[in-house]
Amino acid sequence: HLILFLLICLSGGHKWIRPFSVAIRCIQAFERDSLISVATCCPWMWDNLTCWQPARIGEVVEVKCPELFSQFMKLGTVSRNCTMFGWSETFPHYIDACLYEETGSNHTDTYYASVKALYTVGYSTSLVSLTMAMVILCRFRKLHCTRNFIHMNLFVSFILRAISVFIKDGVLYAKEDSEHCFIHTVECRAVMIFFHYCVLSNYFWLFIEGLYLFTLLVETFFPEKRYFYWYIIIGWGTPTVCVTIWAVLRLHFDDVGCWDMNDNAAIWWVIKGPVLASIMINFVLFVGIIIILVQKLQSPDIGGNESSIYLRLARSTLLLIPLFGIHYTVFAFSPENVSKKERLVFELGLGSFQGFVVAVLYCFLNGEVQSEIKRKWRSWTVNRYFAVDLKHRHPSLASSGVNGGTQLSILSKSSSQIRMSSLQAETPAT
Repeated sequence: HLILFLLICLSGGHKWIRPFSVAIRCIQAFERDSLISVATCCPWMWDNLTCWQPARIGEVVEVKCPELFSQFMKLGTVSRNCTMFGWSETFPHYIDACLYEETGSNHTDTYYASVKALYTVGYSTSLVSLTMAMVILCRFRKLHCTRNFIHMNLFVSFILRAISVFIKDGVLYAKEDSEHCFIHTVECRAVMIFFHYCVLSNYFWLFIEGLYLFTLLVETFFPEKRYFYWYIIIGWGTPTVCVTIWAVLRLHFDDVGCWDMNDNAAIWWVIKGPVLASIMINFVLFVGIIIILVQKLQSPDIGGNESSIYLRLARSTLLLIPLFGIHYTVFAFSPENVSKKERLVFELGLGSFQGFVVAVLYCFLNGEVQSEIKRKWRSWTVNRYFAVDLKHRHPSLASSGVNGGTQLSILSKSSSQIRMSSLQAETPAT
């Protein structure tokens, strides 16, 4: 009882007054029904936690756990048996029936810590791979085209999303024992605004990837450069408008905490609505592209048997799933309080590796990228070989500071002159 009373006092606020008011009402009921209490073997009783009504021998009285302890306790039930010696002890005990088990709490904490570790590894892997992919696409000019420009913007949105997650975790969960619900600084809210902007931009660039590919398959003549500026406006401008509206509404109507809790559903739909719309439209585009691919693969102009056609279709489908973000449709339209643990693992844990998968499929395993890297590598190897060879054969050229390309041009000119002089020498003989 002492432990439970201390929990009441530690719960804060004015709740510690309530046990005394309950006790007073219990004593008043005892005085009012004193005749009934004398006639029964077990009279009214206040055990410092619950008021027990009078009962006869053999009766079992069952009461709920005090609602006062709902912050610390589950709403179970406790019972007392009326015996010829009076009231029995409570069964089960208050601690067993009402208090939450610490093992369950520890298990939940371990689960969330595991999910956090999983998505930290995922976003870190995606961040490194996407940065390398961006360097490759920016470095080689032959890879500069509208398709790769859209890929690069998608890569940037994935990079920003990973960075925003790390910043958000660093601000909200800097100390594990801190209560982030009470943080209401300007910096914290700015971090949440940046986080929602990065997430929303990432969804919109996934939508643009799907829209671009669908338009490319449907339209014969497609002015890519003219449409690319509209893609930029949609991909980066629309999230700016949505997040600005959301921030203004939060500031005026739901200015609570760090803006990380979304209790006001109407305001939250300013962010959630565009996300669901992009997911739904992307799914429709995905189905449309699959139908077009089936028609093209079944065309008589494309050779191959039926098994090879289905193999190509399956490969194309698997390649499009991470690019379109189709996996988000699994929990997109389900209530947020349904399957929370599964949603966290699927969207945060596995979704954090999406950037890595996109970088591998559309940069590192891309045939055009690989051939350009190989060409550059061969060119660098050949230049390095001739530079070393000329250094040994023509030390005067090497010491004069002439580079490899100039040396090659000098050699080609000298060899052509030697060839011409030899031809002139042979001409009189003939």
